[in-house]
Amino acid sequence: MEISRRDALKVIAGTAALAALPRARADEPKAPEPVSQAPGSFRHSVCRWCYSKMPLEDLAREAKRIGLESVELLEPSEWAVVQKHGLTCAMAMGATKIPEGLNRIEHHAVQVPGMIERIGQCADAGLPNVIVFSGNRAGMDDELGLKNCAIALKQIVGAAEKRKVTVCMELLNSKVDHHDYMCDHTAWGVELVKQVGSERFKLLYDIYHMQIMEGDVVRTIRENHAYIAHYHTGGVPGRHEIDDSQELNYPMIARAIKETGHRGYLAQEFIPAKDPMTSLANAVRLCTV
Repeated sequence: MEISRRDALKVIAGTAALAALPRARADEPKAPEPVSQAPGSFRHSVCRWCYSKMPLEDLAREAKRIGLESVELLEPSEWAVVQKHGLTCAMAMGATKIPEGLNRIEHHAVQVPGMIERIGQCADAGLPNVIVFSGNRAGMDDELGLKNCAIALKQIVGAAEKRKVTVCMELLNSKVDHHDYMCDHTAWGVELVKQVGSERFKLLYDIYHMQIMEGDVVRTIRENHAYIAHYHTGGVPGRHEIDDSQELNYPMIARAIKETGHRGYLAQEFIPAKDPMTSLANAVRLCTV
């Protein structure tokens, strides 16, 4: 059964107090070998919500052992857990919601100061990025939504520039997973980045979501990499492993990202259908170029 990020985050809240997972039995899959990072490449992360049944402590420990540098999409109360294991949170949760974002002026009174506060928290914790969402259309014209998002972001980026934290709006598909979401095409997101005009506001390019909406992933990345600060993965169709069960060629995509000069993070955001840590290690290995 497919689960959404929103559902997974609810499950996470209920598993925070779980004890560590039991020790693996002899008949369970062998622990995956650590992944060696390629020199001069981008860095590797994993999205927390995809492992919602696993205590964060265990996920952080395994991610570190595999060779990742980050567990992301965490709230401030969770940052210390991953930092204890020598990891960062490469993309912190912000103060907006997927359906209720910056495209509506009535949200600005709460979300703008909320984002400024979160930027400060990220800076104090040494975290590089924080996520933000456009919100759903709900009948709103895309041009008006673009204008409203720019109004809010121009109030936010001053704090981001001062504290050296990058605010990233995520591109999501509105066809399968997030119906009616406004920031669902690269061109719309790029225009927003241009209108805001700050090096501290860029896009989170989700490869899974944009394959569903647009395809033509590699060319899009090559032509628009200057507006992108962060990447997410996921197998299409199904959002499972990024192996030969899906249609995207992730080693090629990873090489294209590296060739753009990207030295930030690429995060695995697929829902494992097989042994979770083996799948995670294999995905990181595929994207290590």
